[in-house]
Amino acid sequence: MENTPLLSTPFSRIEEDVECLNEVDGPNTWDLFREECVILVKYSLPVFVTHLLEYSLIVASVVSIGHVSTVALAAATLGSMTASVSGYTIIQGLSSALDTLLPAAWASSQPQMVGLWSQRMVVVTAVTIIPVLMIWFNAESILLLLRQDPEVAHLAGVYLKLASLGLPAYAFNCVSRRYFQSQGLFVVPTRVILAVSPINAVLNYVLVWGPEPIRIGFIGAPIATAISFNLISISSVIYGIFYIEKTAWHPVSRRSFSDLGLLVRLGLCGVGQIASAWWSWELVGCAYVLKLTDIRMLNCVLTVAASLLGPATLAAQSVLLISSSWTYQAPFALAVATSVRIGNLLGERRARRAGVTANTAVVLAVVVAVGWSTLLMSFRESWAYIFNDDPEVVTLVASILPLVAVFQVFDGTNAVSGGILRARGKQFTGALLSLSGYYVIGIPIGIWLAFQRDMGLAGLWVGLTLALVYCSAWGIYLCITADWQKEVRTVLDRLAGYGEQEQRQDLGK
Repeated sequence: MENTPLLSTPFSRIEEDVECLNEVDGPNTWDLFREECVILVKYSLPVFVTHLLEYSLIVASVVSIGHVSTVALAAATLGSMTASVSGYTIIQGLSSALDTLLPAAWASSQPQMVGLWSQRMVVVTAVTIIPVLMIWFNAESILLLLRQDPEVAHLAGVYLKLASLGLPAYAFNCVSRRYFQSQGLFVVPTRVILAVSPINAVLNYVLVWGPEPIRIGFIGAPIATAISFNLISISSVIYGIFYIEKTAWHPVSRRSFSDLGLLVRLGLCGVGQIASAWWSWELVGCAYVLKLTDIRMLNCVLTVAASLLGPATLAAQSVLLISSSWTYQAPFALAVATSVRIGNLLGERRARRAGVTANTAVVLAVVVAVGWSTLLMSFRESWAYIFNDDPEVVTLVASILPLVAVFQVFDGTNAVSGGILRARGKQFTGALLSLSGYYVIGIPIGIWLAFQRDMGLAGLWVGLTLALVYCSAWGIYLCITADWQKEVRTVLDRLAGYGEQEQRQDLGK
């Protein structure tokens, strides 16, 4: 069995049927591959359910009012996309710093560092949401300055103000989820969100479509989402206090507010790695709808989100974005599981198995992507009906889905290679790949194909697919050529440095 602390709790850790053998005299590579394949699947399944259901909390608000009216759909889409671009993706990117730090700390001789780094990340995200809330509360004015339809801008602004009630909880959930997962407690966030998701569905229906005394229409959707995020936070705190052993916990102290530099550096690079991809999708939507050809005018993230307006194109792009985000949850879950697994192995000084795990994850990503591609192609003629009944939208979505099916492979392998880079603390490299891939290759080519070659929305998706090919190829190359012995030394040096710092602080008391 693994030599990480395995505690008997109501939420037991996922056990691994492998022997902790000498790195040199252990199983051959094929045996390691099969063992790691089983472990990654075990890790990934609860993570996939967690992220899928969490994303459903956001999407449910759009779907629940998607058939109210065209204006309501446009405003909900606009508000949801603005929230993702200016808030959710930034918090996710910052929190990705924990993918590097927590798993290795848990497997080391200093598991309490898991709690300390988690506390520090709460501080970092708490400061970050202040400017985000300022944007959300002034969204209507910003959208009007960008010459959006006044009614849509007003409703989108209302949507964001109400959604802000759940933003602090969303940030806390990103941290608490990694706190549990780094210890192998993958089922804890899954069980929490499994309990909250039905509540979210009922709230969305009752508040948007329910009986007259309760129904509040459009504003009910963001309120339901905010309530659900807060319920997840409350449940996570309860489980952390009453049901989980405190091996990874660090008492809250002044240390929780100090030495935030490493988290900020890794987190900002994580924003560049994770958020840049999402921003690019909003950017091309902006370009297509408004037919902007000056790239400098497309650099404003808010302009990107605000410009996702237009009749059939808006609806089709919304369906494609939501669909690709749904399918992305599987490789992203695999990426999270891979980060945790590799981080644990590096903390245990098991370099060879860490390398095999990285290669195994890439193979699994391809398998998952082929499955999604098959599903999308099988139902491409009717896929759009899930979101919209307009025949023009259905036809447009069906014509683009083959492209979406193709890029699933590269989207999946790019996600997993990004997770491997985060486990190694290479967020800056990942950010460079994402920024250069999307903003140097994907967007310029996509705009050229869309407008100069008259390919329309399909041209934009071709451009972004090429960006994924570039990012995926380089990411995989960096993963399979990594020096894993060096990565072990890097982790040990980092932990040793923080251990010495803790000892100095203890002596100073």
